[in-house]
Amino acid sequence: MSKLENSPVRIKSFQFACDIVLFTRSLKKRNEFELASQLLKSGTSIGANVREAQRGVSTKDFKNKFGIALKEADETKYWLELIEATSDIDCKILIAKCEELIRIIVSIIKNS
Repeated sequence: MSKLENSPVRIKSFQFACDIVLFTRSLKKRNEFELASQLLKSGTSIGANVREAQRGVSTKDFKNKFGIALKEADETKYWLELIEATSDIDCKILIAKCEELIRIIVSIIKNS
């Protein structure tokens, strides 16, 4: 594996995307198709943008992609909070994982 493939943010964002895919499947079983769709898009986009950032052609490109990943993470947190506030579904673990990703991404942007 290359150094990029071993990066903690890449691993964590991929694992989070897997968690989101599985979680949205359970939402669809509850007929929560719109929320599932929104959450699936933003929650999997975090890792996709992290991966793109790590192949960035410049520092500006790198920061821009991580900025997009940060926006997607913030949107994902919003959808998770909304689901938790409007249903009996406990999203605390996913929210905590999302907040961890947000902290990591903010740190990467600040230190780049």
